[in-house]
Amino acid sequence: MWAGMVAHNNTCGVGRSQDWNSHNIEHELSALYDCAHGAGLAVTMPAVFKYVMNHDVMRFAKVAVRVWGCQMDFDHPEVTALEGIEAFRHFLISIGMPEDLEGLGGKAEDIPKLVDVLCNGNGRSGSISGFVTLTKEDCTKIYQAMI
Repeated sequence: MWAGMVAHNNTCGVGRSQDWNSHNIEHELSALYDCAHGAGLAVTMPAVFKYVMNHDVMRFAKVAVRVWGCQMDFDHPEVTALEGIEAFRHFLISIGMPEDLEGLGGKAEDIPKLVDVLCNGNGRSGSISGFVTLTKEDCTKIYQAMI
């Protein structure tokens, strides 16, 4: 309960730029497939992380080393970053989270509908903003990576 309170009252985000794109992308999955938010995030977050990783590859490489115990490849930090993202994904699967869109009850043919509602709903005009602004094309690629 304490962790939930800290997360939802913005204590960790005070004074910091925040990114909720993975949550926005997942909300459409919960709405269409009635899946639990955490289960949807288990599929969404690794796909989003891989897609935006090169925007700040060292941030992802640091997490890979500090959280997942990956060996830093200083010549190719993107290799370390990808290894960390995969370690995160495999951890989620190991605790019983779904592996892909199908595991949430999703279908590839629903992607255009998901993207349209995501990028045009809630007053949005064709994109969602966060760590990286994601266009309809970007969101389509992220959902496709979940297949």
